[in-house]
Amino acid sequence: MGDDGAVIVDLSNYELVWPTSLFVSEGERILRTNGSRSSWEDRVEWLLTEALVGSTAVADFQEVEAPHSGWGSTRESRFRGDTREDWFSELISRASEIRPALAPRPYWPQRQGRGLSADGSTARDTRRNFARIVADFADNGYLAEQFGQECVDGPDDLPDASALIARRLGIPGLWPLAPTVWDEDTFYGLIEVFHDLVSRPRLRSFHSYGGCGWHHSEFHNGPARILYRAKINELLREAGAEYELAAEGEDLGRLVAVTDDARRQLVHRVLNDSPPTVAIRVRHAIALFRARDASLESKRSAIVAAVGILEERRALIRDDLGKPDDGALFEIANRFDLRHRRADQLANYNDAFLDWIFWWYLATVELTNKLIEAAEPLKAGTASEPPF
Repeated sequence: MGDDGAVIVDLSNYELVWPTSLFVSEGERILRTNGSRSSWEDRVEWLLTEALVGSTAVADFQEVEAPHSGWGSTRESRFRGDTREDWFSELISRASEIRPALAPRPYWPQRQGRGLSADGSTARDTRRNFARIVADFADNGYLAEQFGQECVDGPDDLPDASALIARRLGIPGLWPLAPTVWDEDTFYGLIEVFHDLVSRPRLRSFHSYGGCGWHHSEFHNGPARILYRAKINELLREAGAEYELAAEGEDLGRLVAVTDDARRQLVHRVLNDSPPTVAIRVRHAIALFRARDASLESKRSAIVAAVGILEERRALIRDDLGKPDDGALFEIANRFDLRHRRADQLANYNDAFLDWIFWWYLATVELTNKLIEAAEPLKAGTASEPPF
């Protein structure tokens, strides 16, 4: 907002194609950036170009009056009295108000069931759409750090992109992408590989000589992977796939079984709130259980890992539940064919029980995290009491 508190950014014409949190984090980073005026403005315009639909936001930014000293000269504009820093700062602070970009409603051929499927749900169309997403990333310089970038003044010995992918995936000849020849394993493997290859260029400059085009620099894989996961997971949801790219944990960037929001949030809390030594084991247990190709043995191992954490905290559980109620938490693990494998254990049960048992134990790990956290202030308070 301006110095008088008036709104200077009209958000009504903007649509956001990035996740809001990513747009805000990259915008706030730009606001903290030191450097030349032209470099700062280039970063802003590149972010606006990437994150918002069309060129409207860039045009509005360019119309804002430049500062009176230091970074340039003033000029007439409909934003007179406010600086580009004011405008951009307000835009970032109000990012949650920008409406997300929506896919266009189906056109006539799609409504009549002709041409490509309206929702991209067929395997063929999903793979083509994936190739288009990767092409968009490549056009915006997100593969330049790994694949190199052609330049009329530069060397011709760029890295062999196909060989680079083959070293990771073990399959030659996958670049350029040819979605019509992929089997399912190749397709899913490429989804995971490109998650690890993308890196966002935070700055670009135009090389006009010989029509060379944009050059990209200052790469960072963090924001690129967030954006990549958002686009790929949306693609997989539209296709009705049962997998998504994991956003955290030991299996970060790998395809895992889709869960509901409540369990996704549970995973986030347990991963982030557990002590480091426990978090390592939790990450491994979660990765074992939700892997795309998780076997029944992997799921049993994940449950055993979670139970092991609770066994170490049994005294804490007993203090809160009392004996013998604490034993109820371990009865399932002991009576079912999970860890001890005794003849008297129950083995003839539906595999769906493994899901219930795992998420119940993971939630119990979270419960014990909270009990430990609640007890720590009491211990600190007792230790700091005056001796009278």
